[in-house]
Amino acid sequence: MSNYHFRRNRRLRNSTTLRSMVRETILQKEDFIYPIFVIEGEDIKNEISSMPDIFQLSLDKLLEEVEEVVSLGIPSVLLFGIPAEKDAVGTGAYDDEGIVQLATKLVKQAYPDLVVIADTCLCEYTDHGHCGVVHGEKVLNDPSLELLVQTAVSQAKAGADIIAPSNMMDGFVIAIRQGLDAAGFEDIPIMSYAVKYASAYYGPFRDAADSAPQFGDRKTYQMDPANRMEALREAETDVLEGADFLIVKPALSYLDIMRDVKNNVLLPVVAYNVSGEYSMVKAAAQNGWINEKQIVLETLTSMKRAGADLIMTYHAKDAARWLEEK
Repeated sequence: MSNYHFRRNRRLRNSTTLRSMVRETILQKEDFIYPIFVIEGEDIKNEISSMPDIFQLSLDKLLEEVEEVVSLGIPSVLLFGIPAEKDAVGTGAYDDEGIVQLATKLVKQAYPDLVVIADTCLCEYTDHGHCGVVHGEKVLNDPSLELLVQTAVSQAKAGADIIAPSNMMDGFVIAIRQGLDAAGFEDIPIMSYAVKYASAYYGPFRDAADSAPQFGDRKTYQMDPANRMEALREAETDVLEGADFLIVKPALSYLDIMRDVKNNVLLPVVAYNVSGEYSMVKAAAQNGWINEKQIVLETLTSMKRAGADLIMTYHAKDAARWLEEK
């Protein structure tokens, strides 16, 4: 007869209190960053058809949303802008009176302790929908950097607490770091979209931000979903160039990548729980196929377990409420 005595691992699951005492991963509202879409115009609150309960908001409606975010104890928002006019070089992105700049000033004046993160990209502002300057159908890297620096500096002048460049141009972190430092914003951190895949999960976001490419795709600058080691190269590059946070995007289908990044860098790692991930859950919940609360909290917990220190998520308001109910 074997001398092996099987382990009784269930002993530590005997009660709610005991399970909570030995829980390894804790999800809390302080982990959340809530994305908001701000649009030029007045009296606008447009629900995004592919993202139920998420809206495009004009400036006169913005503070209502932010007040709710603050009341729920969510510490940070991420601002995306939708301009009234677009052009080939995304002028609205680096206009000191641009929509994100005006939204930032408004939010910081009303809620100075709320951390405002500015998305730093050109795609919402270009008439071709790409994240940089184009020549023919080629996205040019180095000329795009100049405009991204102007955008970052303009956003910092408006009061943004964190600059979040999402364009995936080579050298974008060091260019923005040098530009911010030269403009006197050496204390403004960069939350880099360091590992951003060319993903089909972004579809609903492009409805929200009106940023779909008018030709081609973004596969020459966003990453191939099949690649793993490339993510580590991108993350290492951004660390060396001066990033302060690293974003992995999307999150749910790239949990393995998030863990790889967490294991290889000493910076805070941010998960972006993207629009397609959000919309799939909302659609299934509206059809009564899943328990939305349980699915969302389990999903967000998986991101923290995979290594995320912070989570950008459209579920943030609901999740904050559900966590309070526990």
